Amino acid sequence: MTSDLTSPYLIEGDKLSLPDVIAVARHGRPVGLHPSTHAPVATARAVVEKVITEDAVVYGINTGFGYLKNRRIPAADLAQLQRNLILSHACGVGTPFSEEVVRAIMLLRTNTLVQGHSGIRQCVLDRLVDFLNHGVHPIIPSRGSVGASGDLAPLAHLALALIGEGEVMYKGKCWPTPQVLAELGWEPLVLQAKEGLALINGTQPMSAVACIVLDGFEALLEQADLIAAMTLQVGMGSRQAFRPDLHALRPHPGQLRTAENLWQWMDHSELVNAHAECDQVQDSYAFRCIPQVHGASRETF
Repeated sequence: MTSDLTSPYLIEGDKLSLPDVIAVARHGRPVGLHPSTHAPVATARAVVEKVITEDAVVYGINTGFGYLKNRRIPAADLAQLQRNLILSHACGVGTPFSEEVVRAIMLLRTNTLVQGHSGIRQCVLDRLVDFLNHGVHPIIPSRGSVGASGDLAPLAHLALALIGEGEVMYKGKCWPTPQVLAELGWEPLVLQAKEGLALINGTQPMSAVACIVLDGFEALLEQADLIAAMTLQVGMGSRQAFRPDLHALRPHPGQLRTAENLWQWMDHSELVNAHAECDQVQDSYAFRCIPQVHGASRETF
């Protein structure tokens, strides 16, 4: 975890790390857009504008979606098309994501869009940054679509707030989005060609949840080892199954780490020493295989 939580993290598109995500999502570090992202974003947007100007037909820009992929949409209706796309996909249900997950979603989506491959305007990215820095967190239901083309429903609820619809958490309370935008002096965005599709066509909600889960997972692994050591002692188990030389015979770092923890933590255990000379040959698998089971979790982490 970075110790600097006051200076803005500058989003570049290819430098974001797990500690960066946690600093912004969980600890409220402010963000900004790195100057190097402006040119690629502008270049990609120019491609979209060129398609419209030249009256070419390109899927996702001036066509319908899915079943209507071959339906040409007039230029005058492109903004309405993007709005309709967001409204139709904002159909999530269930308990909303926590504010830290929502912050992670906004950061991760912005990090993708600044790479300049989606044709979105700079003003949309600026508003996502504004949301993060002012603590405006869209209400995003935690149950919705998950698929190869993206977490469409959750991201649509994020986009909903950008266009002044739906609800947001702000200053610890749930508010209608228009009321918060008005208080901050912001106009709702009117999404232009391609922008609605760019906002929802990603997998940032599942990535955000993974980041938040991983942040606490390493500490849980240590706690699991500690709980196992305590359980083994009150179960009058043996320490010998965790000898370092025994586990060194197998090249599994996670297993070695857990075995080392158990061996050291029970070094001076009065409970273990009280029955050191008993005639019990071995403990149950549930005790003896703690390093193998916990070690596999460490390897996955």
